[in-house]
Amino acid sequence: MTSRQSGGGQRLLIGGSWVEPDGGHYEVIDPATEDVVGWAPEASRDQVHAAAGAAREAFRTWSRTTPEERAAILHRAAEEIRRNLVPYAELAQAETGATTATARGMQVGVGAARFKRYARVEPVEEPLPPQINEAGPFGGAAVLGALAVRRPVGVVTCITSYNNPWANPAGKIAPALATGNTVVVKPAPQDPLSVYRMAEALEAAGVPPGVVNVVSGARAEVGEAAVDSPDVDMVSFTGSTAVGRRIAEVCGRGMKRQLMELGGKGAAIVFEDADLESAVRGIGTTFSFYSGQICTAPTRVLAQRPVYDRLVTQLSLYASQLPVGDPRSPSTVVGPVISAAHRDRVESYVELGRKEGARVAAGGERPPLDRGFYVAPTLLADCTPDMRVVREEIFGPVVVVVPFDDEEEAVALADDSEYGLIDYVWSGDVARAFRVAARLRSGGVGINTVGRNMEAPFGGFKQSGVGRDVGSYALHAYTELQSLVWPG
Repeated sequence: MTSRQSGGGQRLLIGGSWVEPDGGHYEVIDPATEDVVGWAPEASRDQVHAAAGAAREAFRTWSRTTPEERAAILHRAAEEIRRNLVPYAELAQAETGATTATARGMQVGVGAARFKRYARVEPVEEPLPPQINEAGPFGGAAVLGALAVRRPVGVVTCITSYNNPWANPAGKIAPALATGNTVVVKPAPQDPLSVYRMAEALEAAGVPPGVVNVVSGARAEVGEAAVDSPDVDMVSFTGSTAVGRRIAEVCGRGMKRQLMELGGKGAAIVFEDADLESAVRGIGTTFSFYSGQICTAPTRVLAQRPVYDRLVTQLSLYASQLPVGDPRSPSTVVGPVISAAHRDRVESYVELGRKEGARVAAGGERPPLDRGFYVAPTLLADCTPDMRVVREEIFGPVVVVVPFDDEEEAVALADDSEYGLIDYVWSGDVARAFRVAARLRSGGVGINTVGRNMEAPFGGFKQSGVGRDVGSYALHAYTELQSLVWPG
């Protein structure tokens, strides 16, 4: 037991001190075993506001450190995380039910990589062309020089998603710190303990008190307080569109900057000339990667009629052969979803699909396991665009398939959604694939792949979010532009 923990469980991190929570503690449950992983702290509204106040005070000095000083700390944080990769991954796996490979590689490994990525010193100044200011109300004619400079926004509240308690928080904290901001981190209530380990790594790396604060809680008032605090200048949120709308309302009252990555219902357009084996592998990641709990998943398949039956058959076979079970077993591909409540929600959508007339081509029944919150990889075929299972985000290992006739119909069906995060196009005609991609109203399009370039901007159109991050675009997201003008 350390000062970071008490007999009751984890403590909050506020202003460099590990503090007992006013609201006590709540259980964190392993979704694979249903055992208690640990006890997370429930912050009070006053404690959340105290964390924001500590971040405001720390901003006064942290924002004046050099980019080189901040980069050195982030580099040390990345190394600290890598040194502790195995125990960190074991905790992440216990909190999320991720497979061992995912917990080590895509969770903790990517988290470390993101701190290393932002441990670079990048230009913050952009010289602008000089301009002649003609005689007018501001004086005589003169040549004016100008410079655009990126300044930190200030105090950033980072509200993170439950599907990845390492990569997601790191993707917010690292660029925010790199650009001179301070943060209040509000982790997802299902898996906050990993975020506290990240905070410990940052503390060990030399982050000064108050620069990083972590306040958790299962009650909605914790997140609300992290958004409405007068000391908060910006909110970076990953989660559902419904919660995002509420955050936008609160931010609007204080004119606070927002960066929000929200829901998705990714269309996967498969043309008749596509490499079906490649398409099946890509679409199949919906069943396995985070057990479908990922907003970028290609969950809404649009298949051209000449290949529709073959694609459904191959996807059905793929889904039915995926090993479901204990994520700690090397043979497991599909682990549990995050909670019993979420399992019930996903299953309710499968039942809804049946009632709406969809054909269950694979899965549809709960796996015969003694413990854990498991959902069988499920394929719903013969769907129509008006079905709720086609239009709403299910966030589980469920794929729906809708047929189409031609390119025009494919584009129309793909864009017939309130979401626009990531779409996908599979076609042997690369020119057509790029032509279709240019017409899709989505923040990104994968062409014959579900892979991502981690320097490419990430974010959504429509109800899928506001703003862009990842790579250098994240540095822009966490800064404001200031112009400096002077007589040359």
